Amino acid sequence: MAVVSIRDEATELLREVIRVNTVNPPGNETAAAEVIRAYLEENGVECELIAKVRERANLVARIPGRSDGRRLLLLGHTDTVVADAEEWTLDPWSGELRDGEIWGRGALDMKSQTVASAVAMAALAREGFEPSGDLIYAAVADEEVGEDFGLSWLCREHPDAVRAEYCINEGGGDRLVVQGRVVYLCATAEKMSAPFTLRIHGRAGHASMPRNAENALVKTAPLLERLGRFEPEPRLLPETEAFLEAVLGEVPPAGDVLARIRAVDPALAAMVEPTLSLTISPTMIQASRARNVIPSLCELVCDCRILPDEGTDEAEREIRAWLGDDGYDLEWIEAVGGSRSSMHTPLWDAVSGFVAAEEPDAVVSPAVLSGFTDSHYMREAFGTIAYGFFPMRTMEPEVASRLIHSADERIPVDDLELGTRFLVHAARTVGLE
Repeated sequence: MAVVSIRDEATELLREVIRVNTVNPPGNETAAAEVIRAYLEENGVECELIAKVRERANLVARIPGRSDGRRLLLLGHTDTVVADAEEWTLDPWSGELRDGEIWGRGALDMKSQTVASAVAMAALAREGFEPSGDLIYAAVADEEVGEDFGLSWLCREHPDAVRAEYCINEGGGDRLVVQGRVVYLCATAEKMSAPFTLRIHGRAGHASMPRNAENALVKTAPLLERLGRFEPEPRLLPETEAFLEAVLGEVPPAGDVLARIRAVDPALAAMVEPTLSLTISPTMIQASRARNVIPSLCELVCDCRILPDEGTDEAEREIRAWLGDDGYDLEWIEAVGGSRSSMHTPLWDAVSGFVAAEEPDAVVSPAVLSGFTDSHYMREAFGTIAYGFFPMRTMEPEVASRLIHSADERIPVDDLELGTRFLVHAARTVGLE
């Protein structure tokens, strides 16, 4: 039997998985899970499909540990966002390999890492790897929408399937070069998603007689304009301080951070800014449903992201201090995520050890994600140390960020191989405990 490299295995499996359309909604993740299950079982890895509904299965596999050592979960998701084929150079579900890159929806987010984790599991199983604690693999459904078919449901209804002390997920691995310093980002913290609604009340009337009414939509305009100029007080988290030390060699005062970063790299400043405070983006507005009726109520929905050590109470105080207390009602829609993991763990040592072996002059820095991933479910359910890390050094991070959830998404095979080798290294390192 011919020997196939993990590079070739990962390439062919990713192309096959991309060809399975798992746009969410509706998801249909079971079809992708079946492809990966067949591959893993051919390589001697125990697998199980666990589903809330048949069409949206989660695939869980494991290499059993030889004792009760600490468990490591390699986590990924199989669903994707929508793709408009007319906007793409190639068919979004072609999985075409062109000029050393694999094209298709999910190539970056995140069928690549999901496939790489499967290939790492297969490679380790073939060599007879026996970790001290279980090495677990989960390719879950419904990460992109979050209607409780995926990891949230598994953690609640089948906790023993995914319970682990450590977890490697998406969200990090960008390679930055700042003033000659090479820095790889490892996502150790995530902001909370806490959207809210502002309700502004007026008095209805006929649109032909505007002076006889109190137009709630017009009353909203000053609040909307002020939200657009929202300038919260910046402050530094421990993760941000470590990042600044890595890229600048020092930690400036919070109020000086953006100016210092902009002077070095304006694009980097755009990435750093959301990690310094809560952010607000007005996104939806609804008032009258009839052209000739002046609205008595206007509802303004705002996306809001809160730092991981804050909650909605602190955020509301800051919002009201900026807007004033009068003229609106504020109602939180939900508060999801907002979590962090320690930077001082054996899993961090595995990440930094791999980077040191690949690029001895590079360093690893923690990063705070302005969005959030499924990692928060693991942290909340089990106290898991969860990091986002899938290293990439061929594709520039600015390019990758433009392609995720956009047209012409693709990943260099070199980066797919690098990420797969990291996952094998991490499993071996943590598995020795």
